[in-house]
Amino acid sequence: MNIKELKTQLTKGHSILAFDYGEKRLGVAVSDLLLMTANPVKIIYRSTFDKDLAQIKQIIKEKEVGAIVYGLPLQMDGSEGKTTEMVKEFAENLAKHIHLPYAFWDERLSSRAVENFLIKEIDMSRSKRKETLDASAAAYILQGVLDSLQYL
Repeated sequence: MNIKELKTQLTKGHSILAFDYGEKRLGVAVSDLLLMTANPVKIIYRSTFDKDLAQIKQIIKEKEVGAIVYGLPLQMDGSEGKTTEMVKEFAENLAKHIHLPYAFWDERLSSRAVENFLIKEIDMSRSKRKETLDASAAAYILQGVLDSLQYL
């Protein structure tokens, strides 16, 4: 579903969960309940699907999540690549266990934008950036979604 369709599925008083997908790490961010601000939550260091699922379910419960957004890493020309397919497969697998509406959001250059911000604006060291980049990228993706929801 697209973001416009997702908006019709949102229930008042619930947040939106966003993922910046990676094979080794899954960046996680959650909106506030007013759907105004995205906040990085954590990085899930990937292991088995069941362990990843347990962590995700815990976040959904704690943060009162009502929908999920996946950053979709399209190629610069807008085409889909191997990682895009992996994100869609992950979303489909998760949907078998978590029955929430979900959508995809074009995340081209989100990690690069966040990394540049962390370097130029905050002067964060490389080791610290590695600890926060994925969750911050998820928040960047989610903030784009939240901003677009205001105009739909």
